[in-house]
Amino acid sequence: MENGTFCSECTGTPIPETALRSDGTPGLKGEYFANTDFSGLPRITRIDRTVDFDWDQVAPAEGLGDRYAVRWTGELVPPGPGDYTLVVHVDRCFDCRGHDPVRLYLDGKKIIDDNGGSKRMRATLHFVDTTPHSIKLEMVQSGRDQGIRLQWLAPSTAQLAQAEAVAQRADVVVAFVGLSPDLEGEELPIDAPGFDHGDRTDIALPSAQRALLERVTATGKPLVVVLMSGSAVAIDWAGQHADAILAAWYPGESGGTAIAQMLAGDYNPAGRLPVTFYRSTRDLPPYVSYDMQGRTYRYFKGTPLYPFGYGLSYTTFTYADPGLSATALQAGGKLTVDAEVRNTGKSAGDEVVQAYLDYPKSPLAPRHALVGFRRVHLVPGETRRVAFELSPRALSSVDAAGVRAVEPGRYSVFVGGGQPGDAAGVSASFTIVGRDVLPR
Repeated sequence: MENGTFCSECTGTPIPETALRSDGTPGLKGEYFANTDFSGLPRITRIDRTVDFDWDQVAPAEGLGDRYAVRWTGELVPPGPGDYTLVVHVDRCFDCRGHDPVRLYLDGKKIIDDNGGSKRMRATLHFVDTTPHSIKLEMVQSGRDQGIRLQWLAPSTAQLAQAEAVAQRADVVVAFVGLSPDLEGEELPIDAPGFDHGDRTDIALPSAQRALLERVTATGKPLVVVLMSGSAVAIDWAGQHADAILAAWYPGESGGTAIAQMLAGDYNPAGRLPVTFYRSTRDLPPYVSYDMQGRTYRYFKGTPLYPFGYGLSYTTFTYADPGLSATALQAGGKLTVDAEVRNTGKSAGDEVVQAYLDYPKSPLAPRHALVGFRRVHLVPGETRRVAFELSPRALSSVDAAGVRAVEPGRYSVFVGGGQPGDAAGVSASFTIVGRDVLPR
């Protein structure tokens, strides 16, 4: 299911195979020529379900060499009436000789013609209904550019109606939503709600995508949300209404297979969040300084949407019998902490055992700090003892003057499946005697 257009000032999304057709088959016919003038017969002819390719220093297929031409033909089938913007995006090379010309035709009329001077070319059209339109896209690899994408900005009304119709016929809805490397990054030419030239000004899921989730949820079908992003997204509505949420990040070209296998139960998930998912942008202090108070799991005192270290499994785990190598430790010494972890569920699975240290109270002390983690595989009913050796550096903290030292006082260490208070686990306390200054 397409995640919906949510950024009219942005790049668009790849035109999905549901809107492309070639002789009744989803996608476009791609003809690949081993020359740059489309002469003779194509070396390769195939159906490309979408035009969304990264060809950085690699040819689309064997036998084409580094100079070739591609022609895609077929039909564009709009999901409904409205204004559409067709976008041809070429990943232009930097500091190279020559760029790749592209041409786009609709109903036999050339609507985009670029010889390599633009990165993102667009044409705005109005469709009165869902009548198919012939489409042809040509690209000549005569330079050193790195790929091509055929995208669109389609009216949300038509896409939402199409999504609802598909959901009505489905047993389960799997909705892929989130962000894109075209939106979050450094110095991007993006100016849209929630984004400022690649910087995020709002951590919420874009509003049109929330509208998509609301629309398909209204059908009453079970909803699985797959979140695609390179950073945390406030998916509070999904957290309340979805039956399952999978954080897939940007998983690469085999990501679809991995996601399908995990949702089907072929693999038991064991990922843990490497960042905090906040409920709202309001939970974060303004970035007027680099003061860490109120930021990250170490200093955030609110209730996150999903905490750092959080993750679910198709099985369950319990913890017991924490142990310490010493209950009183001289500053500068090492400490070993261990605990038993048991798979109490019906499936084999991996548990990510995490160790967190709580420090003596002081103005700069974090709430707690991750000092170790280990991934262990357990079959149902299996118990294993997991140990962590904490070095003086792991037991140290940094004061306002930037001095790192192991400080005296009462400490607590938690071993569990997440942070203290957020996951099952056990804790033990110990005392450090004396003070040991460490090198930076």
